[in-house]
Amino acid sequence: MTNLNGKVIAGKVLVRPSEAEEKTAGGIYIPDSAQDAPLNGEVVLIGSAAKDQNVEIKVGDKVMYGKYGGTELVIDNVSYLLMSQNDILYIF
Repeated sequence: MTNLNGKVIAGKVLVRPSEAEEKTAGGIYIPDSAQDAPLNGEVVLIGSAAKDQNVEIKVGDKVMYGKYGGTELVIDNVSYLLMSQNDILYIF
């Protein structure tokens, strides 16, 4: 993983999405054009708590988020999603 030296603003979380599934449970390969974007990933950076909000997430947590959650960023050729802590639906 790239060493991220940046800082995330209050209430925001930087997530590295999981890799898309390349084949089904039955062993059939899924072409790139038919693969869905992953809806889970790993938290890599966390901003401080926003006003009147607690930080419930920590770096390294595996999380699930909504289909249209976050803004895609590419840092050192690695894709990340920057999203509000409120966009996270579930912590594994």
